[in-house]
Amino acid sequence: MRIILASASPRRRDLLARVGLDFDVEPSGAEERVDPALTPERLAEQLAEQKARAVAAAHAGEPALVIGSDTVVAVDLADGPRVLGKPQGPGEAREMLALLSGSRHRVITGVCVIDATLGTALVEHERTWVSMRPIQPAEIDAYVASGEWRDKAGGYAIQENADAFVTGLEEGGFDNVVGLPVTRTLALLRRSGARVPDPAE
Repeated sequence: MRIILASASPRRRDLLARVGLDFDVEPSGAEERVDPALTPERLAEQLAEQKARAVAAAHAGEPALVIGSDTVVAVDLADGPRVLGKPQGPGEAREMLALLSGSRHRVITGVCVIDATLGTALVEHERTWVSMRPIQPAEIDAYVASGEWRDKAGGYAIQENADAFVTGLEEGGFDNVVGLPVTRTLALLRRSGARVPDPAE
């Protein structure tokens, strides 16, 4: 059965390739429709399903499984959680990093696997609590100038230089913060009938 990753993210592609999964890549052109009433966890799931369904529609009736994924960062403020997606520019990236400085925040990745033959979907999320030390304004300026924030939820990449800001991870895995909980994704593929590698072997 063909497996399709509905994402342009090189990080997700690398994570799946690293465990030996055979898959094709077809980035989703789905417009992200955000419902502000949703919890960050449910929002990540909904966005992942939107992406997967957009690609699955092009393969309706085919023996294919489509993986959709979306990562959001949520920081709890006095008036409730604020969800951070990908910054639209350097100013927003700087604002996000200042907000996350010294925080304990959630990184949530929604994963959806759709069976293109049946149209059925399995949707889950993984949550990792990330603790960050206080980040000095000069450090924020240098990080934003590096451009590493581009296309990263919350404006940072833990697998690159932003790991210097992180002091601890709880609950979920490192790969979830990078952008895809691999073990959870493989489990969803397995439940959908795919023969996939076992990372434990």
